[in-house]
Amino acid sequence: MNVNKSRVLIIYTGGTIGMKPDPETGALAPFDFSGIYEEFPSLSHLEADLEVHTMDPVIDSSNVTPENWVTLAEILAENYDRYDGFVVLHGTDTMSYTASALSFMLENLAKPVVFTGSQIPIGVLRTDGRENLVTAIEIAAARTSGRPSVPEVSLYFQNRLFRANRTVKQSSEELSAFTSMNYPPLAEVGVNITYHKEHILPLPVETAPLRVAKTLIDSILIIKLFPGLNERMLRAMLSAPGLKGVVLETYGAGNAPTSEWFIHALEEAIERGVIILNVTQCQSGTVSMDLYETGLRLERAGVVSGRDMTCEAAVAKLMYVLGIGQPSLLETPLRGEFSV
Repeated sequence: MNVNKSRVLIIYTGGTIGMKPDPETGALAPFDFSGIYEEFPSLSHLEADLEVHTMDPVIDSSNVTPENWVTLAEILAENYDRYDGFVVLHGTDTMSYTASALSFMLENLAKPVVFTGSQIPIGVLRTDGRENLVTAIEIAAARTSGRPSVPEVSLYFQNRLFRANRTVKQSSEELSAFTSMNYPPLAEVGVNITYHKEHILPLPVETAPLRVAKTLIDSILIIKLFPGLNERMLRAMLSAPGLKGVVLETYGAGNAPTSEWFIHALEEAIERGVIILNVTQCQSGTVSMDLYETGLRLERAGVVSGRDMTCEAAVAKLMYVLGIGQPSLLETPLRGEFSV
């Protein structure tokens, strides 16, 4: 081990990036990341010493649950003092949900946790996985004046590094699968990696140790408004046993129907203790409930503004604040998840 190199732990959770063709059958089979240097000798030239942890069992990202998020957070915490940075390999379908959740769960994080994956398996000749992996490692290992260059949970894909809790998957086919419409990239990659320091979270207080929030309350729903949503169906959803919170996807700048039955249904749920968090269905833009009468009715009813949070970040944050018993924190930016 080179003492001058950063130590980076790669955590493989599952997903397309970890597949390669079986030489006998041609079928895709899991890639053994423990032999990463043998498979990709060029990695030895990076300014990083690498080790790999493969989750057992690996998880198809469509099957990811909050319990998996807790397991991943525990792996990071158990290895936190031994490494300078972390790369999490994850399936793309739910990567933004997992990465957003980890951004909240890892309290006082002071080291890089870089999520990445691929649209094409890493064992295929024309793969985006190789470049995504190499650059994610570089970012996890990068230091500026002896300190981590990106001390937060981020997501790297196709030449751009984003704040994790600002991302959404925008395409199932394009190699630039992820975007961050309401917050600029933390870094852009060309011949060199250009870090935008003004967009990166500052290091937390150095004396504060890493803490992991392990309790997530998943008794929540996403309700997306659409023309034709009727009272019977809305009330059925809001009356689900044990419901604690709702992410309400509204129109435009946070607008919703002004029908009395609609407002009353929300008011009754809020009176029962259900938290309703308003986010916009639009890819970009913010919720401004004081802009139109339709939004003002929601605000008066007690609906909480999600500002310009993504739906993925809203889901993760709602589970987190319910878990720590501080729902009022929904209106406070904790990890740069919404603009102020």
